[in-house]
Amino acid sequence: MSSAAPSSALLDRFAAIVGEKHALREAADIAPHLIENRGLYHGASPMLLKPGSVEEVSAILKLASETGTAIVPQTGNTGLVGGQTPREGGSDILLSLERMNRIRDIDPVGNTMVVDGGCILADVHKAAAEHGRMFPLSLGSEGSCRIAGNLSTNAGGTAVLAYGNMRQLCLGLEVVLPTGEIWNGLRRLKKDNTGYDLRDLFIGAEGTLGVITGAVLKLFPQPLGHQVAFAGIQSVDDALTLFKNASGLCGTALTGFELMPRIGVEFTVRNIPGVRDPLETAHPWYVLIDVSTSDSAETAERMMTTLLEEGYEAGLIQDATIGSSEAQQKALWHMRESMSDAQKPEGGSIKHDVSVPVALIPQFMAEAEAAVMAALPGARICAFGHMGDGNIHYNISQPVGADKEEFIGRWHDMNEIVHGLVLKHNGSISAEHGIGQLKRDELASIRSDIEMDLMRRIKTAFDPAGVMNPGKVLRV
Repeated sequence: MSSAAPSSALLDRFAAIVGEKHALREAADIAPHLIENRGLYHGASPMLLKPGSVEEVSAILKLASETGTAIVPQTGNTGLVGGQTPREGGSDILLSLERMNRIRDIDPVGNTMVVDGGCILADVHKAAAEHGRMFPLSLGSEGSCRIAGNLSTNAGGTAVLAYGNMRQLCLGLEVVLPTGEIWNGLRRLKKDNTGYDLRDLFIGAEGTLGVITGAVLKLFPQPLGHQVAFAGIQSVDDALTLFKNASGLCGTALTGFELMPRIGVEFTVRNIPGVRDPLETAHPWYVLIDVSTSDSAETAERMMTTLLEEGYEAGLIQDATIGSSEAQQKALWHMRESMSDAQKPEGGSIKHDVSVPVALIPQFMAEAEAAVMAALPGARICAFGHMGDGNIHYNISQPVGADKEEFIGRWHDMNEIVHGLVLKHNGSISAEHGIGQLKRDELASIRSDIEMDLMRRIKTAFDPAGVMNPGKVLRV
């Protein structure tokens, strides 16, 4: 693969595939696509291509492989590890799927939906609802993130506890390989043991093995009963006990269990317009509990009421409120989903997207707090996340009045502390955000030689010219 910027003649050949209207070359048009959401990575690109069909994607990748031109797939540009950002040299061409946004088919009997890779997640939700069905992936960025990106990062979100992440929510894929070959694996079968599962290679590959242009998604019946509660609690240990009780009482009806610290609520109330504290008094920790039932609203109400009453009696819950309307339920979820954005006005924030076994969350949180505060006195720890599946967003905001650049310069030091404890507890340094550029070198340091070698072999087999999203996940 060439590291030199593509010539004007070569750019013209790429533009001819999609038409000049859909081949952006002006710096102002490309600029929004060159920086990732947190501002950690700034890239450069001579062209942004917007193909309108699978055949156009195929022609782009075939030409790229023939000429050694790097291609960086990008969907909603909502990734948080730099996986969608081109490199700085200006040799990478961006490929956007925003024009490929059709809902191809919905089967409410088989509970499947076939979509283009460029479909916005919120549009998928709407289309499913129009047929009395639900697609359960829920993300704070659902108004702009797109299905191919969700699949490429194996997105999780707030409903993994009940429905799984994107790997569990996808039955089949359509993928254009780096060579331009098209693999049509849009199978709607829940049982198919015919050879290697190629689908799983592309899900979570972050665009390094091909471009996902279509997918078969799993749908579910809309719940007839839905309850959301927000409870103030004393400790993470109490949250774990409450989660255990909720799992036993609600079973598969427990569709969300989110953990939040007091400082996260304070950040959100202070920095997100329209958000208010759901409870009258402050508490050290909070949990958001979501229950969805398929039989009746009465069942969901009974489950939630019983859970909260038993929690009060056991001393696990200090105060709680139940969303009595859909608007109130959405407001409670908005509190949780805004917690990441609420940290931005507080200055620098060092992020960690980690997972540990659920039973070890209290121990991990205590050890991490002690280690971080010892290394960085005054740091404001905003650790929150999906307690039901062990995924904690362990974010550290700068001390009040600290220099932002100096604080961000401690990123690697904080990573070593937090990730070291994660690995001690047999956890993962990337629960749902992916590897991208941010954790690429760290991945190589924690995975075994045979694991890294197998990944490189897979990359070479699918992308012999090395043109697909180079420098992401692997340094090859």
